[in-house]
Amino acid sequence: MKKISFHDQIAKNKRNSVLLGGLVFSFLIVFIYVISQILVPELSIVFLIFSMVVVFVYTYGSYNYGDRVVLAATKAKLVKEGDRRYTHLINVVDGLSIAGGIPKPKIYVIESDDINAFATGKDPEHASVAVTTGLLKNLKRNEIEGVIGHELSHIKNYDIRFATLVAVLVGLVAIISHMFLRTFRFGGKRDKGKGGILILIGFILAIFAPIIVRLVQLAISRRREYLADATSVQLTRYPEGLASALEKIMKINTGKMKVSEAVSHLFFTDPNKSALDSLYQTHPPLKERVRILRSM
Repeated sequence: MKKISFHDQIAKNKRNSVLLGGLVFSFLIVFIYVISQILVPELSIVFLIFSMVVVFVYTYGSYNYGDRVVLAATKAKLVKEGDRRYTHLINVVDGLSIAGGIPKPKIYVIESDDINAFATGKDPEHASVAVTTGLLKNLKRNEIEGVIGHELSHIKNYDIRFATLVAVLVGLVAIISHMFLRTFRFGGKRDKGKGGILILIGFILAIFAPIIVRLVQLAISRRREYLADATSVQLTRYPEGLASALEKIMKINTGKMKVSEAVSHLFFTDPNKSALDSLYQTHPPLKERVRILRSM
């Protein structure tokens, strides 16, 4: 397999963020235009412009402040500098941040017996990393370093920006689709002829677009996890630490952290377990990750 430099991967992530954003934004314009032609054809242009303003404000706000929402939703508590309860954790984050050549992120702790962690933010200068109390309780130092290295890799490679943008756009598609379907469920306009064709197109977009966009998001998310594992090994120089942490997760985690599916893809391993995991799996299989780490 051809190796890709960190600089190339960062550039690729930034480029993919722009391309994905442009693609989904273009789709939103088409989708909203179809809806406007169905609901208010005489005011379709006004409706489209107004909708684009709303979409822009929503995207801008979510992109800039989405990390605060994620931290609040997971009930993460900020670790203050010098807090002796977390001296070990602070030292690990400090050391690996220096090794990775990135600013030290803010550190948060989540009350949970499961072993897990996540990174969030829009760039390395505005990033945070959160870990569970279960991680601190059950993992040894080199295992914690492996997990933290993985999360800092997401920051270093700009995965956090990409993940935030993807989550925002996927959410927008789902919201608009849901609103459109509810409009017709409660007596929306149903014309024949040309209007009927537009309605059919609208229904097709509303039903299948969220599914397709979500599947693309999951595929991208799984790929990012493999990359972060490899980058973590380059930071720690010890693949066994991360591999051992993953094995403990398989034995200890219950998959009952009650984390919203909207943010579950940010975590080190999937915090929830459900019957749909095989289809909507945000993370690659743990055994496969361990196998690859042990082959390094």
